[in-house]
Amino acid sequence: MTDQTRGTIEMTAAMVISGTIGLFVVLSGQPVMSVVFWRCAFGTLTLLAICAGLGLFRPDIVSRRQIVYAIIGGVAIVANWVLLFAAFPRASISIATAVYNTQPFMLVALGALLFGERITLAKLGWLLVAFAGMLMIVQGKSGTAHVGTDYLGGILLALGAAFFYAIAAIVAKKLKGVPPHLIALIQVAVGVVMLAPFANLANPPVDIGSWALLVTIGVVHTGLMYILLYGAIQKLPTNLVGALSFIYPVVAIAADYIAFGQRLQLLQLAGAAAILLAAAAMTLGWTFTRRRVAWHEAG
Repeated sequence: MTDQTRGTIEMTAAMVISGTIGLFVVLSGQPVMSVVFWRCAFGTLTLLAICAGLGLFRPDIVSRRQIVYAIIGGVAIVANWVLLFAAFPRASISIATAVYNTQPFMLVALGALLFGERITLAKLGWLLVAFAGMLMIVQGKSGTAHVGTDYLGGILLALGAAFFYAIAAIVAKKLKGVPPHLIALIQVAVGVVMLAPFANLANPPVDIGSWALLVTIGVVHTGLMYILLYGAIQKLPTNLVGALSFIYPVVAIAADYIAFGQRLQLLQLAGAAAILLAAAAMTLGWTFTRRRVAWHEAG
């Protein structure tokens, strides 16, 4: 088996795992702050063992400045989890996930504002496609009871989650050379400290089922997923990593339908498709001119 084949399998597995996290969050029935706290707690234990096994606890691995950047990124990534998990029961897993995939556009906007990066016509075009998709989703109504303020609130929470993910991605640029497993460990450890006062630790879950779901979120959806994801990134070209990352929203939408019977209206489906197409185009660097040439040649 070649490295690329192995990396493709790892990336696919990581995205399938990520796509099911909303299902586990909703089924746990726990408050959002508690879910994210336990994700961070069990994730910290898992990543401690991984980092120790990889010999990453050496003083020359990470500088103090990089630790500070990793902590700032940790605050952003934990805020991202809190907002995204809060969006799931309000707007549905499908809609929240589709809206959350506006994160590439948040990254482009922040790059332009903070670093003066140029926004090309192609990027602006795909941004307009995604914005049209957002309007279609906002106008649509969920097939279940997610309507009204909760529905709109869920969309806004998912947008907030995408914004904080983009912040974390920008901070990550300052962490080149730091082993990603160690960055992940610092981030989840930050989450434990951040959320301990809000996690309702005085009244933890009492049933085994809830604990099983929370442990799975921490160990599988955090620890194992990071191992698979970073293993894949090391083996695959960037464009393939970007392409395979869109397995995540497809799995999330499918899981929502299978588990909860979430049927999206045609307008919502069109909006979700527009956002995912635009996000894929941004990630893979498509331009309208190149696509036209490709279609002409194919014809």
